[in-house]
Amino acid sequence: MQLTSLQCRGFRGLADIHFKPGPGLNVLGGANAQGKTSVLEALLYTATARSHRTTSDQELVRHGTDEFHIIAETQAVERAVRIEAHWWRGAKRFKVNGLSQSRLSDILGRLCVVFFSPEDIALVKGAAACRRLFLDMELSQLQPTYLRALQQYRQALRQRNELLRRDQTDPDMLSAWEAQLDEHGKTLMRERAAYIATLSTLASACYERVVADEPLHLIYRPDIADPDAIAATLCRARKTDLLRKSTGRGPHRDDVEILIAEKPARAFGSQGQQKSAALIIKLAEVELMRGPMGEYPLVLLDEALAELDGERSQRLLDAIPESAQAIITTAQPGQLPALTHRVTHMFHIERGILEENAP
Repeated sequence: MQLTSLQCRGFRGLADIHFKPGPGLNVLGGANAQGKTSVLEALLYTATARSHRTTSDQELVRHGTDEFHIIAETQAVERAVRIEAHWWRGAKRFKVNGLSQSRLSDILGRLCVVFFSPEDIALVKGAAACRRLFLDMELSQLQPTYLRALQQYRQALRQRNELLRRDQTDPDMLSAWEAQLDEHGKTLMRERAAYIATLSTLASACYERVVADEPLHLIYRPDIADPDAIAATLCRARKTDLLRKSTGRGPHRDDVEILIAEKPARAFGSQGQQKSAALIIKLAEVELMRGPMGEYPLVLLDEALAELDGERSQRLLDAIPESAQAIITTAQPGQLPALTHRVTHMFHIERGILEENAP
């Protein structure tokens, strides 16, 4: 998948830009707080309808305006796709190839991206909710069936929790929503287990190439070990759940354990190890997504090389497939390792104004 054009108007601190990245590696340089991350954020928003930095779309609007408009044009193996995202005074609107889209499922997967930012260290050192969000976002891009099961599971979970908060709870209604949690929870667990098993294999091999001195493994840790036991577990937990007025067991409590040298990275990994592990997991995801997609996703790396030495930076860049399109931001483009063997396009951004460097 290739991004051919990105247009932004009224987004963050960016000027009205028209970004035309080339195939291969695109390096977006500039000092801090000039808009590098905002370019990647605009692409992520177009692909997933969400920002990695805020849950409030109002914060994405450039100061002094009341709307933003993003247009991303891509070329996939069999189709060209144009995605428009428009936000105006609290109303979010998306179009795909000129047709309005009202559901998230109609947007996810149209522009598949793998995005890394410094905040992604939370994937390793953060709470379980960070890792579940990672699973849900990546699987939802790849598999519409997973997204539907996730949406149905969340709806059933909200309804069961609402019942638990009432003074008088109908056991039959609880059973009905537990049946829904059981049905859709099984799908989530099966898909998560398969995804993590494949991702762990790919991440382990990638980590060995880049870091080279210690093994990396990912292990799926479901809250309920047996998918066929979801309904029975929920039934047994009713008394406790009624006291706490929320559902305490189920796939919404799942986790992924990340091990470096056979030790939990969250507890025992250094800051550098945790960042490297998070980055390698994202790079492994690039390879994983190629299978069902038939092509590589767009790779977005925000300050991924910061604090890495030259040798490890070179290994990291070599781990990006040459046929994948990647956009990398850096505050020090002059310190990047030699990239003469890669197709490379250099851009510079200052005060929100984006320009391509002369060859």
